Amino acid sequence: MTATRGDDALALSHITKRFGSVLALDDVSLSVRRGSVHALVGENGAGKTTLMRIAFGLLAPDSGEIRVSGAPRPIRTTADAIAAGLGMVHQHFTNISAMTVAENVALGGHGSYSAAAAREQVATLGAQTGLAVDPDARAGDLPVGAQQRLEILKALARRARVLILDEPTAVLAPTEADELLRWLRAFAEEGNAVVLITHKLREALSVAHDVTVLRRGRTVLTAPAASLDERSLADALLGEPSAAGAATPRRVSGERRARVVFAEGLSLRDERGIITIREAAFSIDAGEMIGIAAVEGAGQRELLRALAGRIRPSHGTLALPERVGFIPEDRHRDALVQEFVLSENVALKGAGAGAGRMDWRAIDGRTDELIAAFDVRGGTRSSRADALSGGNQQKLVLARELDGDPPLIVAENPTRGLDIRATEAVHERLGAACADGAAVVVYSSDLDEVLALAQRVLVVHAGAVRECAPDREVVGRAMLGVR
Repeated sequence: MTATRGDDALALSHITKRFGSVLALDDVSLSVRRGSVHALVGENGAGKTTLMRIAFGLLAPDSGEIRVSGAPRPIRTTADAIAAGLGMVHQHFTNISAMTVAENVALGGHGSYSAAAAREQVATLGAQTGLAVDPDARAGDLPVGAQQRLEILKALARRARVLILDEPTAVLAPTEADELLRWLRAFAEEGNAVVLITHKLREALSVAHDVTVLRRGRTVLTAPAASLDERSLADALLGEPSAAGAATPRRVSGERRARVVFAEGLSLRDERGIITIREAAFSIDAGEMIGIAAVEGAGQRELLRALAGRIRPSHGTLALPERVGFIPEDRHRDALVQEFVLSENVALKGAGAGAGRMDWRAIDGRTDELIAAFDVRGGTRSSRADALSGGNQQKLVLARELDGDPPLIVAENPTRGLDIRATEAVHERLGAACADGAAVVVYSSDLDEVLALAQRVLVVHAGAVRECAPDREVVGRAMLGVR
């Protein structure tokens, strides 16, 4: 049934929230119409996730009201939210690594557990959404894109009628992202509603019926998506004129210099021992920005970790410099220890390669310098990493990995979940390192980002690595194995 849009499926009115002296939300209101996709846009730290965590019962507002289907609905816990028909897909995964996909989906349900019923539910949901995941796979063994799909399936299994998604396409391949967005639109048009938190302006405008922009904890714009374009949306987000409607990241032009990476007959295996890269041959020179393009699970994960020196080839030659900066896509799992303070996280650089006593005075001093140089906001060297926003955590990772000018930098989805400013800052840092002579390898699940940055593109498909010109059609076809 196609819904008649107009009545509110979810409304948050005059929501205010403080964390100590920080005013996170200042009298914010949001109305999500039944039968619609509502994009919630804003910079990192604007209050988007905080507002939705309040809607889902993870945080209590200091003041304001929540209404579901037009009626006041006190939501004090996530159980209240689920009972009200709300589901939330978080940007950072909540899966239990040791459990299977089916067990994760069944977790929190009612009645006795049936393995067969849980597997059937996962298979059915996967077929309906196009987000298929192996029900018997262990969640901790899944690649990032599949873990994201699992999070979505968990919310749908609770029969959510209002679905809140926090950057759901950040780790999906372009075709997967397109399929998800089409499904979200269809889900809404069946009489449900979707709140889509996203930093991708083009994505918001392509799928949403309505758009709300938060800036510094306040609502600065709510309008039909059809009345906006990328430039006007970026102006509202940033509070100043923007050139975001134009082609954004500059293509870095670096002078070809000495060879930094050389691979010949390179074969790699994944954690299960399966060959994912077979007989690859390529080289990378100093001052080059190389893009890696692939659909999820094509072998790029193993290739990037081999280039970063994290895994060894099973066959062939791979010559790397002694020092490599590595920015992994999951900063929470692979780059930072959330409970450590910033200076301790800086000290993790090259962990396992050194010996002797830690010079904490020097480390503290260097942390202060990196915080200032990379504009890491929201904490000091003695602050825990989890006190920082996602964008500032990524700045800290960049600061640590680029410190000392390593000759090779490997960046895996380095702007995942970041807003416009933070994304531009990451691009500028990588571009500056390249201009200074580093070889930079960038993989992004956003093909446009790869094409905007790269001078050359290495496409990974079915175990093969081949070079393509940075052309969208050429690279897109190569990702699918079409010549």
